[in-house]
Amino acid sequence: MPSATTPDWSREEPRMFFDPSRKLLRSIRRYQWWSSQTGVMRLAAIVAKKRWVFSHRFWSIVSAADIPLTCHIAGGLILPHPSGVVVHPDAKIGPNCLLGAHTVIGVGKVPGLPVLEGHVDVHAGGCVLGGVTVGCHSQIGANAVVIKDVPANATAVGVPARVIMRS
Repeated sequence: MPSATTPDWSREEPRMFFDPSRKLLRSIRRYQWWSSQTGVMRLAAIVAKKRWVFSHRFWSIVSAADIPLTCHIAGGLILPHPSGVVVHPDAKIGPNCLLGAHTVIGVGKVPGLPVLEGHVDVHAGGCVLGGVTVGCHSQIGANAVVIKDVPANATAVGVPARVIMRS
């Protein structure tokens, strides 16, 4: 089972020439790294950031995912099928999470934005909306709409999602 605290960066490394989800994540990581540079490196960062913005736009179109350059994603994110994935720029995603196809992490009726702790799997069509927290090692079922907190080691299913504790 992947760690909920230590990112496994190897999960994000591109494995072949055409690997849209991992190349999209690489463009986000590199843009964020260059954005943090100061001093003499700041001059090189101006050109490098433009290169990674272009790369991000290209891979966003190819993968059909809307993950902003300034999002808060810990390492080890997996996007097995990135088509339709939407992440709010201020949502927080912990280490070693998985977002399936057509998942939405964003604004809802509850004030605030979602926080996905470590090793949370959001399966195809799952939505986590509003100021909710999804605990470590939790699962969000396919097409579930989470609008309330989900404790650690639990599974949330249905619309609206109800929590099923795992043993």
